[in-house]
Amino acid sequence: MAIIPLKAWYVPHYEPLRSLVQRPHDLRLAKNSLLKSALRADFLDESAAVQDSEWFQRYLAGEVVEFYVEGSGSYAIANIDLISHEIYFTKIEMLSSLEPTIYFSHQVQRPETSQTIHQALIEATSQLNSQSRLPLTLVLAPRSTTEPLKLRSSAMTHLRKCLLFVADVSTVGNLLSPQVCVEVGYALYCKRAEQVLLIDPTADAGEGFPFDVPPSQRLWSRSPQELHRQLPEAIARCLERFHLFHSQR
Repeated sequence: MAIIPLKAWYVPHYEPLRSLVQRPHDLRLAKNSLLKSALRADFLDESAAVQDSEWFQRYLAGEVVEFYVEGSGSYAIANIDLISHEIYFTKIEMLSSLEPTIYFSHQVQRPETSQTIHQALIEATSQLNSQSRLPLTLVLAPRSTTEPLKLRSSAMTHLRKCLLFVADVSTVGNLLSPQVCVEVGYALYCKRAEQVLLIDPTADAGEGFPFDVPPSQRLWSRSPQELHRQLPEAIARCLERFHLFHSQR
């Protein structure tokens, strides 16, 4: 039976899938077996080339080495045998499916507050892009006065695929914006805690909070000027695991 080689790309750090697959692949594989959480394959490259590769040296040093395997998703190397050409992978979270975007969930009930946060986000994104290896794009959540917010919508797809979700959670009286509530709930469900940043420029740090998030994912400010100072550092902290910024590398 003819061997159908699969392409595999070494992923040293976060890179969107659309750009990842545009560069030359790093390994050719012949799949032996595929399980829900693992993959066993033969590598078709020369052992000497594999042994000299950057990713193999990282594997020998005990680091987690990630590959995107064509048509199968993201895997970390569990074991490799240079003599038999066998390689074993375990399934991991696929970061490459995320887009380099910041999704801002804003309010229509308190437009002045959301406008302050939006302007600070524009400036923070511009500042961070001067240090980033990938340009970040700010996406503003669509708002409709007639259509209900649906989980199966392009807006929720953007939210699910963003690197960072930011929401204005300031209250009107004691009530939160219903659109923001839905989006925050969905973000807390589908994203890691550090990918969510909730901002309330009207609250004090000691006040109660309606969402169960770590203090590091909440941001208060006494003035627009303070928010502008705080936001770039807060975003960089939230995105630290993606190693986007030169100071984090």
